[in-house]
Amino acid sequence: MADTQQQVAIVGCGIIGRTHAQTIAERPDAVVTALVDGDAAARDALRAELVGLGRPEPKVYDDLTAALSGSDVTLVAICTPSGTHAALAEQALNEKKHVVIEKPLDVDLVRARRLGAAATRAANHGVVSSVISQHRFDAGSVVVKQAIDAGRFGQLTSSVATVAWWRSDEYYASAGWRGTWAQDGGGALMNQGVHTVDLMLWFMGRPVTIQAQALRAAHHAIEVEDTVVATLTFENGAVGTLHATTAAFPGGRTRVSVHGTEGGAEVEDDRLRRLVVDGSAEDQPVDAGDPGGHPAQYDDILTAIADSTQPAITVQDAIDALATVRGVYIASTLQRPVKFIDVLEGRYDDVDVSRGIGLPPS
Repeated sequence: MADTQQQVAIVGCGIIGRTHAQTIAERPDAVVTALVDGDAAARDALRAELVGLGRPEPKVYDDLTAALSGSDVTLVAICTPSGTHAALAEQALNEKKHVVIEKPLDVDLVRARRLGAAATRAANHGVVSSVISQHRFDAGSVVVKQAIDAGRFGQLTSSVATVAWWRSDEYYASAGWRGTWAQDGGGALMNQGVHTVDLMLWFMGRPVTIQAQALRAAHHAIEVEDTVVATLTFENGAVGTLHATTAAFPGGRTRVSVHGTEGGAEVEDDRLRRLVVDGSAEDQPVDAGDPGGHPAQYDDILTAIADSTQPAITVQDAIDALATVRGVYIASTLQRPVKFIDVLEGRYDDVDVSRGIGLPPS
């Protein structure tokens, strides 16, 4: 199988870069051959970890340009701070390299749209690009999606999504990019809640309008929000509420529920906890299985590369999730509802969303 192995460059050797590297290290169809990070200690630590796992020793580089010219990389995994994702991914795509981008796609919709165009051009040359949304591959989430697509919940009426986490002041101070608009792109919603936003959109479809309120409830030293609530209407006529916070000590649960006229479901902490279908008043058995995580998504991505097909999660899917998050921030800033399509198409690109993050009443 060695001749079919994807040779992978991990760009960004921090926590999430290690997750990607460890996932790839377990696979026969991919091998990490390059590590890219300006922090020599981080990349050397990850190199040592891979060697300790019995994998070939990867080359190390300060930047992606050097890695692309100095090795036979075929797949680039972007694991850097969020605000750098699109530019690095576009660079790799322009070199005809397959790309997987850690969530979120980026923090800026202008860059995201440009990347979307680059991904479309690259796809015409057989180049695959995908964005990590691993919770779509969780067994429980798949059961819910299949029930929705089969009409087993009847008419969808509403959805509720909540991310109730805790992050300390030390967490935000641990890296210069955390809690900043330029590199983190937002707080509890953009960083911690974007996966939950993505699941809500997968279940419910695109939003039509968004209303929101965002604030710094506990972490006053950061630029971005630590708490946000929003209400959304969807193209299917349903409504939804979205809540994300990193100010819920000591940390709570993540839930997405879907409700309809003939049933509904609840996914909690990546597992299916409740399922009612086909107008029955009885809960269905809900042991759907374990979360899929990054390994399940890499199965999809590497299969798409091998078979020259589209991955399950495209750059456009990630643009929709980013536009929803951006729409929440815009609605909070303007203190009025905004239309999702207007956000998606750039009519609010000039809105300074940093003005929309309030402080709690004194």
